[in-house]
Amino acid sequence: MPRSIASFIWRFTGRHQVGLVLLAVAVFLLSTVPLELQRRLVNVLTAKGSFSTVLHLALAYGGVALTEQLLKLALNVYRGWVAESTVRSLRDVIRESEIDDPSAAEAGVEIAMMLEEAEPIGGFTALSISEPVLQGGILVSVLSYIFFLHPYLALLGLAFFVPQTIFVPLLQGAINRRARERILVKREIGGAIADGGNRADRQGAITRIFALNMGIYCLKYLMNLLMNLMHHLSVAVALCVGGWLALQGRIEVGTVVAVVGGLGKLNDPWGDLVNWGRELSVVSVKYRLFAEAAGYLADKSFPSDLKAPSPAPFAA
Repeated sequence: MPRSIASFIWRFTGRHQVGLVLLAVAVFLLSTVPLELQRRLVNVLTAKGSFSTVLHLALAYGGVALTEQLLKLALNVYRGWVAESTVRSLRDVIRESEIDDPSAAEAGVEIAMMLEEAEPIGGFTALSISEPVLQGGILVSVLSYIFFLHPYLALLGLAFFVPQTIFVPLLQGAINRRARERILVKREIGGAIADGGNRADRQGAITRIFALNMGIYCLKYLMNLLMNLMHHLSVAVALCVGGWLALQGRIEVGTVVAVVGGLGKLNDPWGDLVNWGRELSVVSVKYRLFAEAAGYLADKSFPSDLKAPSPAPFAA
């Protein structure tokens, strides 16, 4: 197996990644069209325009939304197929490994790798390239549209994304450390079950997994809370400043609506990109351990450094 997750993805799913990227590009190219249609519709209403114009804009909005959702459906189904095909291939790698008289540790690793560790690696493979293309494309296109409408409002709203470049990497690093240890502890449990080992040792390992999972939950949801708080503050500032400008007659109401809507539309792709980065860092660790263990199993030897480490503290 390739030693890095990037080499593995390209070697085994390269042509499918091209197809996924093309679908992702088609989706994000449509991302700003609804915002422009909303802006025009609001301006027509505030100017008391004709109903026929409102009807045409509403029909266009519905058509764009339907097209976007159908493309997303095709993208998600294709991703699912790539993910499951990759998981099956990884399990075949372990299944075909020949081990003479495997020890309990070797058997436990094989069980864990076939039943669980292949799943997140295969799932990430389907998202590895198309997800940053899709979410990054949405961010760039929406940001460009907002700056085109009103640069100063856009800058005020985006200022609240700056703190996230500080706390997101710090929290993610703490999550990664726990994710790596959790993999190794699960392998230890698999070995203990295969060997019929001491029940107290198994209970201790289960308790360690519980503590690690709770630490990951706390860190992940704290990150989500801080990110959502920054998002809502940016929308509040845009509403306040944009509303004042509209009352002064220096900006159209439709422009305020479009800017606020655009800032609201940034939250999901930004969060998805952060989640993608989180998955990349965690899955990179999982894949490295998987590839190392697969090589050791094939060579009929199992080193002690792939066994579970000592317990880690619950806090970050």
